[in-house]
Amino acid sequence: MGFIAKLKKFIWTKHFLKHLGLVVLFYMVVVGFTVLYLNISTNHGQKIEVPLLKGKHISQIKSQLEELDLTYEVLDSIYNPKLPEGTIIDQDPEPTKSSLIYVKEGRIIRLRLSKKSELVEMPSLIDKSFRFAEKILENRGFKLRIEYQPTNESDGAVLDQKYKGKFIKEGTKIPIGSTITLVVGKNEMGPPVELPNLVGMTIFEARDRLNEVGSFVYVTICPDCMTSSDSLQARISSQTPEFFEGAMVTGGSTITVYATKEMIHETP
Repeated sequence: MGFIAKLKKFIWTKHFLKHLGLVVLFYMVVVGFTVLYLNISTNHGQKIEVPLLKGKHISQIKSQLEELDLTYEVLDSIYNPKLPEGTIIDQDPEPTKSSLIYVKEGRIIRLRLSKKSELVEMPSLIDKSFRFAEKILENRGFKLRIEYQPTNESDGAVLDQKYKGKFIKEGTKIPIGSTITLVVGKNEMGPPVELPNLVGMTIFEARDRLNEVGSFVYVTICPDCMTSSDSLQARISSQTPEFFEGAMVTGGSTITVYATKEMIHETP
């Protein structure tokens, strides 16, 4: 008897058919159980529409996602001063209406939010030229305010850097968009000029007189000038430096005058 004939005879024996049936049954049970498990565990056939969240505030979406059996996760925050802090600017996955993507319950929607402030490190600008310091601050998103301070050696250089009126050291992190005050040296000292006599003049006549003879820092003190009319009429009773014949002062010096309304009646 040939091999093929013996094989056919063996296949049709009860012993072989019995074991073949057990193998097929086992296979069907395993496959069926696996399919059933996957259908249950993966929510096969379930389709939940992803809502549009962009443009909403983070506080508005919690109940909306809970109703859909969805959750969210904040990936990061992006600086955007034009939007209220906490506004959703990006979501993953995108809304179903635009992406045609559906999800199953429990899916995490990943979000990116806006924030109105971003911390930036303050550089060291001391002894740097004003123009260089100005560019550095602009590149880091800071605003700039300048105060000049008379100096003989550091003309145009940064002498001090301040934030909210106090010195700010290098590396300090402050919000982007903050105003930094730079104290810049300015050599304003000019050649000596003759000190004019300002006593008896009005405040504005004295200012014009100083502008004629040179460049000065003009400071007015008038305790009883309560209105603009008072300031227009009040006259100078004394000055510092005090006038005397032939007195000389350096250009750029500070001239302080003391004015009073009482001088109005004493002036003919």
